[in-house]
Amino acid sequence: MARISVDERRARLGRRHRLGAGCQAADPVEAAASMVALHATDPATVHLSVAARVPGSDVAATERALYDDRSLIRMLGMRRTVFVVPTPFAPVVQAACTDDIAVKQRKLLVKHLNEAGVAEGVEACGRWLAAVEESTATALALRGSATAQELSADEPRLRTRLSMAAGKTYAAQPYVTSRVLFQLSAEGRIVRGRPLGTWLSGQHQWSPSADWLPGGLGDRPVADEARVTLARAWLSSFGPGTAADLQWWAGWTGGQTKKALAAVEAVEVELDGQVGYVLPGDEAPEVPVEPWVAFLPGLDPTPMGWKERDWFLGPHKSKLFDTTGNIGPTIWADGRIIGGWGQPESGEVRYKLLEDVGHDTTALVESEAARWTAWLAGVRVTPRFRSPLEKQLSNG
Repeated sequence: MARISVDERRARLGRRHRLGAGCQAADPVEAAASMVALHATDPATVHLSVAARVPGSDVAATERALYDDRSLIRMLGMRRTVFVVPTPFAPVVQAACTDDIAVKQRKLLVKHLNEAGVAEGVEACGRWLAAVEESTATALALRGSATAQELSADEPRLRTRLSMAAGKTYAAQPYVTSRVLFQLSAEGRIVRGRPLGTWLSGQHQWSPSADWLPGGLGDRPVADEARVTLARAWLSSFGPGTAADLQWWAGWTGGQTKKALAAVEAVEVELDGQVGYVLPGDEAPEVPVEPWVAFLPGLDPTPMGWKERDWFLGPHKSKLFDTTGNIGPTIWADGRIIGGWGQPESGEVRYKLLEDVGHDTTALVESEAARWTAWLAGVRVTPRFRSPLEKQLSNG
């Protein structure tokens, strides 16, 4: 069994994730493809992840790819998380991950409808949901694009309230609107279009997928085939990694993960006492990368690509992750995390190094901080999930 060292893994990260000097992507689509998908739970992450990998890229370039060229698409994917993926790859993600999620979420929504007494029994609630979905989809098709509020005006049943955590101090009675739209999106019937506000907004117009894309997401591979394709893409970008890494990243079962690794004929390698996997023929060392530094946003796909992160994170988890496992803004040098960054009200980028990295690397960090301050041009980005270090730098 070949051994792949931590240094080798870090060298691969710099080149394959388009972070190393001379290794960067040509445009937002290439940046997304290099990472398989870009995290989009926090809308700012997409733009900042692209800007970290594409020299000279700006918000307008990413918005063109998303909303004009539609060469990128925002969709629900792995681990029930919203991602931005190259449009041709969207059917693979849909079949490999999202279709299973849609089945589970439908059962959960029907259960919640039943608990709220929307109809008499589970079966009746299922029929009620199907009727509301069809009516909502029809209203959206007639409008071409619409907000959740506009669709609620067209289909009043979207204002039906659920009863969540009844009797608890955190009980709530939310409208069913977002859950129905989520379900239609998970099934590939509707897609998120332009944001209602700036590029930092998490509210979007909705459109029928068949109108947004020729053919929509209907023509997709069977699930097993799609999982093989997704596993191959992950290994190409994130390999070597363990089976546990892939299972966590994709949100699959252990059986699905094992089957996909076998189908791609993944090669076992030794990772400091653990068994990892690479694609056939990918055991050789990576071409060396020149020294590099990168500022990555919260939830960037690089640190969120593996379950086991010690080889690049070191002892810094408590300062850089929130309590639910979401990473905040980070600073990287040559494939490892060395600090974090944030923005006070004044808008400039502040940073803190968590280890001694020497004069040369510190100079690169200072230069990169200045570049990001200029790129953001006074726009203050507050991550949706805030790490302790980001809060400290933003509030200090």
